Parts: sequence; structure tokens; C-alpha cells
Amino acid sequence: MTGVPRRTILAALAASPLLAACGGGAGSSAQTVRIALDWTPNTNHTGLYVAQQQGWFRDAGLDVQFLPYNSTSPDTLVSSGAAEFGISFQDSFTYSKAAGADITSVMAILQHWGTEIGVKAGRTDIRTPKDLDGKVYGGFGAPGEQPKMAAVIKNAGGRGVFTTVVLGTSAYEAVYAGQADFTEPFLAWEGIEAEMRGEPFRTFAYTDYGFPDAYSVLLMANSPWLAAHPDQATAFVQAAQRGYQLGADDPGKAAQLLMDANPGTFTEPTLVTRSQDMLAAKYLKDGSGKVGPQTAGMWSGYSGFAFDTGTLAGPDGKPLTTRPDFSTWFTNAHLAS
Repeated sequence: MTGVPRRTILAALAASPLLAACGGGAGSSAQTVRIALDWTPNTNHTGLYVAQQQGWFRDAGLDVQFLPYNSTSPDTLVSSGAAEFGISFQDSFTYSKAAGADITSVMAILQHWGTEIGVKAGRTDIRTPKDLDGKVYGGFGAPGEQPKMAAVIKNAGGRGVFTTVVLGTSAYEAVYAGQADFTEPFLAWEGIEAEMRGEPFRTFAYTDYGFPDAYSVLLMANSPWLAAHPDQATAFVQAAQRGYQLGADDPGKAAQLLMDANPGTFTEPTLVTRSQDMLAAKYLKDGSGKVGPQTAGMWSGYSGFAFDTGTLAGPDGKPLTTRPDFSTWFTNAHLAS
């Protein structure tokens, strides 16, 4: 649940039934808005389903259609105009935007990294990221993974040298099966799920080792559509923001609405409620208690790091030589004050 690469291992789940459109009988004059999901429904999407269930999209004159996850990333779908909005992540967005994707981040869904470095809880030989030198990292194939891991290990006093394997299973399963020594679990889903299965992680936060924070989950829009439809964009973003705000303020109700919107999808309601509780407590609100705002400082932190590593490639496939103006990659203009 942490980004494009992890979603590829769960493509088979995309065939599960999803509600295709926002209910409530939107009239024929409603503006159709499509949102591309990054994975099967989960608590990263709670605010969207809350807005659907509460009728807030309908009341805003919108017929919102949820596009189920498939093998094409939301960054690509939104950039191509196959969807007006989509779920993204600052790390994957950074590489897509640098490569020419015509996308703009319109809301921070999670204000901080939702992942950490995870090792099997019983490993006594791994006490800090420094001890990951020479170990096997279970990754998901994203270009930013190795530079991030190497930087954290070096910041902890190591050399940043490790072997990478691309996983074909979930993070905690790979670690407990011995396929990898460390990986990146999404704490509010895989972390809880692993604990519930008796296979808990011990984790290291990137920011504890001097690595910049990032918006783990974003709501993004097709940039040309955003410019051409500012009123509809604002209506959608504010309804979604209201949904995520409810998720932050009343996580129990929001979790139930997410499950109601997706009958049969969640076999473990406790996982959903615990996940929503964690997101509400640690991730959904910024320092002032608001849901959604983004800052240039946060964008220039992680995305600036990615540029500095030389791994950001432009549309021609060559490394960028000019630092992007990250303040143009996002907007708060469509959020409620």
C-alpha cells in the first residue's frame, strides 16, 4: 500500500468488486469526475468513500467514478487524461513529474511517511540501520528506493551497501519467509496486519536518521483539466477533504463508512478500524491540525533529495541537470480554508 511497486504484487485483487460510482442518484447534469485508485480500497481512500457515502460529491454536483486499480499506475492514467484525479505518493509522483507527467498534487492525504524500515522483530543482530550493511533489502522496483535506503544506512553510520531483491509477496511475508532481511512496511496496514498474524516488525523511522519527511499519500489531478475546470476541481477536492477530515476526527465512523461502501472487501474489520485510528492519530493532520495542506519546504525536502542523487530523469530519459521548482508541483488553491 505504499506506492506503485507494491501495488503490482496485488494486481490480481483488482478483480474484486468495487462500487464504480458515487451513489445517491446524481442527476444527468452532474459533472463526471473519475478518480484512479492506487490499490484495492483501503484506509488511504477512506475520505473519498466517506464523501461518497455521505452524499457530499452528489451535493457538489459531481458524479464521481472510482476506477479500480489495474497494472497502469494512477500517475500515468491521470497524466494521460484517462482520469481527472488519482491517488499518488510524493516519492512516485516526484519521478513521474520529472519525467514529464502532466499532474499536480492538490491535497496531502498523509502528512508524513507512512512507511518505515522494517525487520523481523526478533532480529537481535539488527539494532540500527547501520546493521543493514550487507543485508538483503526486499523492494518493489521503484527508482527512489535504493537511494533512500542507502542514505538512511549511511546516516546511521553504515556504508549503505546492500543487496536488493524485488518482492513478489507482501512485505512482512517476505521478511518472515527469509526472502529479505529488511523491507518497507506501510505501518497503518501491513504493520498492523503483521502484528495481528503474530509476525511483527521492528521498525526504524527514516526521519530519526536525518532523512527528510515526505507526504506519503497525495491526491493529484490532471494539470490541464485542473486549469480548465477550477470550480469542479474545487468542489471535488473540498468534498474529499471533508471526508478525510471526518476520518481524522471520527475514525470509527469513517472506518465503518469505508466498509459499508465496499461490502465483502474487508474480511478483518479490526484491521480497518485499527488502521484508521492510527492514521487519525499520526498522519492525517498537519502541525496546525488541518487536513490537506502542503508546503514548499516539505516538497523540496524529499524531492530535492531525489534530484541531488541524480536519479531524477527528464522526458528524454536523461538525468535532470536543473533543480525543479517544486513549489509549482502542488497547489493548496482548491482546499477549504
